Amino acid sequence: MAKKQKKIYSVTQISALIKSVLEGGLPSRMIITGQISGFKQHSSGHCYFSLKDEGAILPCVMWKSKANNMKFSPEDGMAVLATGHIDLYEPSGKYQFYADKLEPAGVGDLQVAFEQMVMRLAEQGLFSEEHKKPIPPYPMRIGLLTSASGAAVMDIGDSIYNRWPCAKLMLYAVPVQGEGAAKKIADALNGLNKRNKQLKLDVVIVGRGGGSLEDLWAFNEELLARAIYASDIPVISAVGHEVDMSIADLVADARASTPTKAGMIAVPDMEEVLQRLSHIGKRLQVSASGKLRMCSQQLETVRASSAFRNPEWLVNQAAQQVDESGLRLAQAGSNRFARLRESLARSAERVRRIEPHRLLGRRNIELGTAENSINSAINKILAKSRLQLTAVDNRLGALDPKSVLARGYSITTSKNTGNVVTRASDVQVGERIVTEFAAQERIESEVADGS
Repeated sequence: MAKKQKKIYSVTQISALIKSVLEGGLPSRMIITGQISGFKQHSSGHCYFSLKDEGAILPCVMWKSKANNMKFSPEDGMAVLATGHIDLYEPSGKYQFYADKLEPAGVGDLQVAFEQMVMRLAEQGLFSEEHKKPIPPYPMRIGLLTSASGAAVMDIGDSIYNRWPCAKLMLYAVPVQGEGAAKKIADALNGLNKRNKQLKLDVVIVGRGGGSLEDLWAFNEELLARAIYASDIPVISAVGHEVDMSIADLVADARASTPTKAGMIAVPDMEEVLQRLSHIGKRLQVSASGKLRMCSQQLETVRASSAFRNPEWLVNQAAQQVDESGLRLAQAGSNRFARLRESLARSAERVRRIEPHRLLGRRNIELGTAENSINSAINKILAKSRLQLTAVDNRLGALDPKSVLARGYSITTSKNTGNVVTRASDVQVGERIVTEFAAQERIESEVADGS
């Protein structure tokens, strides 16, 4: 009997067998708990990470279409519940978990996403008090961003009109929950800011009534938070009930714990304003009455004064003072001129005693003597300098190389180079040369034979 031949499998076939065993022996959908490790989101949007516990580690993949549905950002070390299935990745021959859903273990993903966003936006300064704008004390035009069918619009409207009936409330209806609600609210708020030169809104209220965290999530979206932060119009956030807190509440210029209280924050109480005005009016009346009495007393004092009863007396008094001042000034001028005349007379007497004509004569004689002495000294110096100059000129003439020309000598130079020709080898046949004689006479010739 022939020996039974052993079956040989290819790598691809083995991978297919393992894949079929995994698909047949494992649940098609399971939930796994573990800690995230090595989380990385690729530029494609797909997420790659591992789930681990004390005894093992499981490679995981989450496709972009599933990752986009996550409200929170997975981080290494975070304990999560992962829902999906296990399958074989045949190109590398390893099994991995394909996650369709991730949620924090023990805490809802929305709560984690809320806490992460609060931390991130706080670091960026979106909640800083320095950026918050004051709410106008007496707003007359108020914008309201909320649902037209919700209870919040009635609560806010009643609160405003009961306290400040002179205000004009303008509703801009927007969805307050569901997919895309945050973007529509943000777009509406941006639109109000762009058109506010025409709208002239003093403040905007953004809000809705209470609900679950999922219902209120539109007011936790980063898109809306940045729109509120960028708004030039002051924004009051009124989301949910007393215990509810949203990102919009934190970034807004003022936060109302309920829609009803938004009206109390947005506008003053007319009764209180009227009471303050009445109180101010009474204070003004008392102050004006006191001021009037004081002015009346001052008027009576002026009327009782001698200047008011006899105004010419003041003019006469001033005229007398002017006359007296004029007399004093004239007397002072006369005294001054007398002292100056005496001083001038004394100075003239001193000049006469000095006899300036005799002094000038002596000075002229001395000046003439000094002038003769100086002229004699200058002539001696000039004579000595001329002798020295003649000696130097004679020495320079003896050193002048052209001085020998007068004794019958000549100087020959190359016309091309200007160099002095001292021997026949200094020139070439055909080269032009210049011969200089006495009295700057020159002749030009050509070398015919250089031997």
